[in-house]
Amino acid sequence: MKNLRLKAARAAQDLSQQALADRVGVTRQTINAIEKGDYNPTINLCIAICKELGKTLDELFWE
Repeated sequence: MKNLRLKAARAAQDLSQQALADRVGVTRQTINAIEKGDYNPTINLCIAICKELGKTLDELFWE
């Protein structure tokens, strides 16, 4: 399932996929795969992304 909430939160902060990837220590392709729903990130990566975007796990990853 696509993660449109992650994409929207990233875009709201005017961050590219590459910029977010650099901040959390993964590749741009990983961020792209998460947004497309092709990759299920680890809890540690989810937490790192949430910290960078100022969001909670509930807001970005859990339904």
